[in-house]
Amino acid sequence: MSVTAEPTAIRPFQIEVPEVRLAELRRRLAATCWPSRELVADRSQGVQLATIQALARFWATEHDWRACEARLNALGQFTTEIDGVEIHFIHVRSPHEDALPLIMTHGWPGSVIELLEVVGPLTDPTAHGGRAEDAFDLVLPSVPGYGFSGEPTEIGWDPGRVAQAWAQLMQRLGYTRYVAQGGDVGAAVTDAMGRQAPAGLLGIHINLLLAALAVVDQLPAQSQEERAALQALATFGTSGNGYLIEQSTRPQTIGYALLDSPVALAAWMLDHDTDSYQKISRAFLDGQPAGHLTPDRIVDNITLYWLTGTGASAARSYWENARAQALAAGQTPPDVSLPVAFTTFPGEIFQAPRTWAEKVYPTLTYFNEVDKGGHFAAWEEPELFATEIRAAFRSLRPSA
Repeated sequence: MSVTAEPTAIRPFQIEVPEVRLAELRRRLAATCWPSRELVADRSQGVQLATIQALARFWATEHDWRACEARLNALGQFTTEIDGVEIHFIHVRSPHEDALPLIMTHGWPGSVIELLEVVGPLTDPTAHGGRAEDAFDLVLPSVPGYGFSGEPTEIGWDPGRVAQAWAQLMQRLGYTRYVAQGGDVGAAVTDAMGRQAPAGLLGIHINLLLAALAVVDQLPAQSQEERAALQALATFGTSGNGYLIEQSTRPQTIGYALLDSPVALAAWMLDHDTDSYQKISRAFLDGQPAGHLTPDRIVDNITLYWLTGTGASAARSYWENARAQALAAGQTPPDVSLPVAFTTFPGEIFQAPRTWAEKVYPTLTYFNEVDKGGHFAAWEEPELFATEIRAAFRSLRPSA
């Protein structure tokens, strides 16, 4: 990477992991101290031993980081400093004229890797069954503390601050009209962008209705869909949110394990929602991946966390979000005045019904409930996800 004295410059970036780092990774995998097998037949005690051992075997003997490295390096990768933090991002321009700029934000335990499968369908739709007029210029930044972005050295990098950085990034890239999309942590960032309404932002799309959690006692709960969503939230709150509590309250504590043991890191990242855990488990145990949620891609993502040493800093993003919510307690956030689009996927932590999306976002202009896909929707079902993004933002294009 070339060095420049101007921190706001946009610099080309290439990944070059020394071979000694990969050898050390394999050594640590081989030296894992394994716990005894869980005493139940499901995941109620955590990530099951057979699943994580199958993943570790694959990681140590079959996974090819160099293939992932080459894939990332083949795209346009860049860094630039914003608000004192080095921001890594992928920038792929469409071959089609008048493409609509789109900034997409990943979540946890994901990274830009979870979004790579949609790069082709979104930037070059004619090669994937779409129309040239549905093309996007794509910007995929790594959230501060994740991947190849720098770690914040001070507190305060909550979703609102990341949202401000993304607006500055789009301005720096020369985009005066653009849209934004996000799920998981990315949904919080994209929601904040919608509420801040920076100059040039036309609308947002979200695929996890995080904003509903702040007003859950005000949401309608009469229909079958509404009751099912409430039940899913209750189940998650009692049996699925251990990672969320730890990262929201003690990210530094779990960080020691995440940076010391690759297997601890992998197990922590797998112990998310039930749907994605079961899909990942089947991919390693039965050779039956769900869409593009394959062993190679899953381990690509975990390896990115390991090689960048970002287990603790990524976990801190949850602490920052919790801190921001505590500071804002009792305050009514500004409304989203921009058009909002929402897609609910059946395997998500909870399937938000349209009534909830309308309650949270009165400016909802697009809603759809699709029949497959889960928490990692763009990763798992990229063609379907791309179709949703095209439909969500079609009305915001100049020709509409």
